[in-house]
Amino acid sequence: MKTIKDIEVLKGVRVLLRADFNVPVKNGAVVDDFRIRKILPTLAYLKEKGARVILISHIESNETSGSVNPAVKTEPTLVPIIPALKKLGVECGFIENYGNAFAASQALTDGGFILLENLRVNPGEKKNDRKFAKELSSLADIYINDAFSVSHRAHASIVAITEFLPSYAGFLLESEVTNLSAAFNPERPFLFVLGGAKFETKVPLIEKFIQTADTVFVGGALAHNFFKEKGYNLGKSLVSAQDFDLKRFFGNPKLLLPIDVVVQNDAGEKILKMPDKLAADDIIMDAGPETVALLQKTISAAKQILWNGPLGAYEKGFKQPTIDLAKAVGAATKNSGAKTIVGGADTLATIAEIGDQGSSTGESIEREFSFVSTGGGAMLDFLANETLPGIDALNSSKQ
Repeated sequence: MKTIKDIEVLKGVRVLLRADFNVPVKNGAVVDDFRIRKILPTLAYLKEKGARVILISHIESNETSGSVNPAVKTEPTLVPIIPALKKLGVECGFIENYGNAFAASQALTDGGFILLENLRVNPGEKKNDRKFAKELSSLADIYINDAFSVSHRAHASIVAITEFLPSYAGFLLESEVTNLSAAFNPERPFLFVLGGAKFETKVPLIEKFIQTADTVFVGGALAHNFFKEKGYNLGKSLVSAQDFDLKRFFGNPKLLLPIDVVVQNDAGEKILKMPDKLAADDIIMDAGPETVALLQKTISAAKQILWNGPLGAYEKGFKQPTIDLAKAVGAATKNSGAKTIVGGADTLATIAEIGDQGSSTGESIEREFSFVSTGGGAMLDFLANETLPGIDALNSSKQ
């Protein structure tokens, strides 16, 4: 994979840089700038080298304000990214109307930046449309992908664009690939912690890492299907209807499941129970303290830890066990020098919340881990397949 360091000349060169500025926005302002901060080394390098940078991204903010463009009412706007970049020391112009993009790209000066409006205002983006990709390519001389977290999507700004411009990986994409690849040849003992839901997308990782890890802990809603296969009454707990033949994992000493759970019943009571002792109206919401203690003990002995996904219904306020897990994983880096790799949306939210609880910033908390991935689905897909459509596109680019 060719990287940004392979570009011999950048001064005066127009660079189409695919970033991922899909960040949470509230009241018109960015509330978590993690993904923006992670691309700063690439932006600083391009500015220092005198490149003329056209930034492109999408955003899926759930705010209802919509786009600033009155003709586009269904897609949110990237406008809040401009002050967020400025706060981080990056001055950047904004192009709302794609009809003005070519003139704006021509007017850029060395070391300058402009950001185009949400890519998804054009339906060709998600369709990986070659015509839209070619239109984007007309704005620049070279293309750089630094959006690992969307590189599992075969979209025009990720895949088709590489047909029309010399294409390279940015520092962030390169770092993601390097660090996540450590899971394929890990230091031992190697612990893989997998939580959250969406069992259909995560069962391939259980299948893969049960072979290569020393311990695989499956928590969150993912554990419910294992309990179902054991014949437990799960009450009203979330369970996938699909049959994954999970009995093949039973008896494998590498597999760890929660040994106690926090449930909530129809009366709203929160009760600690063993997973095989649920009542008909119980819903498993979180891991219990014995499970957390078991994980902490396993973490303390590990030399490499890979973690994706919360232990409970994080979005519904069941957070403390996941926060305790994050603290234990971070402590392993400091106390035993373990290599710790974490990722996933709720995992990142946990890290940010730890920062909010104390005097540390979210950024300083991130430094307690060896590597924090910007990817959720992209991280899972890369770990499962050891590549992504965006990476394959860069590798196959003939430009």
